[in-house]
Amino acid sequence: MTSPDQQQLILIVGAGQAGAELAFALRQTGSTARIVIVGDEPFAPYQRPPLSKSYLAGKVDLAALYVKPKEAYDTANIELRTAVRAEHVDRSAKVVRLSDGSTMLYDKLVFATGGRPRPLQAKGVQDAPRLGNLHYLRTVGDVDRIHRQFQPGFRMVLIGGGYVGLEVAAAAREHGMHVTVLEAMPRVLARVTVPEISAFYERVHREAGVEIRTSAVVSSIVTDESGDAVTAIVCSDGSTTPADVVVVGIGLLPNTELAERSGLEVKDGIVVDELTRTADPDVLAIGDCTRHPNVMYGRHVRLESVPNALEQARTAAATLCGQHRPHHAVPWFWSDQFDLKLQMVGLADGHDRLVLRGSTSTRSFSAFYMKEGRVIAADAVNRPQDFMIAKRLVAQQSMVDPSRLADESQPLKTLASAPPV
Repeated sequence: MTSPDQQQLILIVGAGQAGAELAFALRQTGSTARIVIVGDEPFAPYQRPPLSKSYLAGKVDLAALYVKPKEAYDTANIELRTAVRAEHVDRSAKVVRLSDGSTMLYDKLVFATGGRPRPLQAKGVQDAPRLGNLHYLRTVGDVDRIHRQFQPGFRMVLIGGGYVGLEVAAAAREHGMHVTVLEAMPRVLARVTVPEISAFYERVHREAGVEIRTSAVVSSIVTDESGDAVTAIVCSDGSTTPADVVVVGIGLLPNTELAERSGLEVKDGIVVDELTRTADPDVLAIGDCTRHPNVMYGRHVRLESVPNALEQARTAAATLCGQHRPHHAVPWFWSDQFDLKLQMVGLADGHDRLVLRGSTSTRSFSAFYMKEGRVIAADAVNRPQDFMIAKRLVAQQSMVDPSRLADESQPLKTLASAPPV
């Protein structure tokens, strides 16, 4: 326990966007505590979403990804300990042991540990740990390794037709590679959107020269004689796809093991309340690693979303400073593929009606998900103004006439200006 004349130590485990946002939000909220961020990568906190977009495409460099310049941490008196991993937490003693053998005593501990790519479970993968052309995409190092194999004419196979897989496919195709997407579900983006949106993105990719194979369950890999490189991917139907480069994008696993070993409750995410607190009053958690209550949807959710992580970080800063600022933000996401910017707000689970504004035969339209007459989520393709108004409609849980919502002669802003029913 820190005595009144000692400086409190807030230890943030995880040097991602959430951890950095929390540290600076603490300073902005007036905290004078000693703040230490611990991260296992050799970099200061950086933005991850551009990794599969502009960074992979070579449009921006690493310097453009940093959340803050190094000088900002020095100015704010925030300590960064990079290339070191938290390995053990003793909550009773309030001690964290790090991978370099050192220990840190904390007053408040925050898990901002994010997630890691779900590993491919296929015959031959575990037997060939040295594979130099089979990649996952989560870190700068991952993307740098992929980019070195971004060669025009190379055959790239994407395992997984989610947003990351399709973003990589778009970048690779624009770079002159031959691209095949293998998706186990009957359609791409099946876990996150409706068939109409899936069909649109399948058409766009195919028109760009991407081969998309759905219901393609990967069963094994074929390697060269040395076992150092994948040469083909084999699916359960016996089909074989030759490969020079393979990128796996089949989901994210939350990094909860450290918290779970310390005795905290974990249910596909570290369980926290609306103030980002765990059951231990001195331990909080934020970002992709958490399962938290969502008042709007009436259930606990785990979101893989930078905006959500940043909002949780601000809530945690308020909590640590003795303020009451519940996390009630509306989740939103985005994806860039070719010349398309997809912006999504809300969670469409349980919707009973889909309303299209515009046509999926074009490259600009919006889709609104309704439940019992209210807008609960929306997708906007190349329609940033629709997206901004959709955020208000979802936040208000607006009761909207579907025919007016679909009618492009009716300004969306007039629908959003009405008070919630």
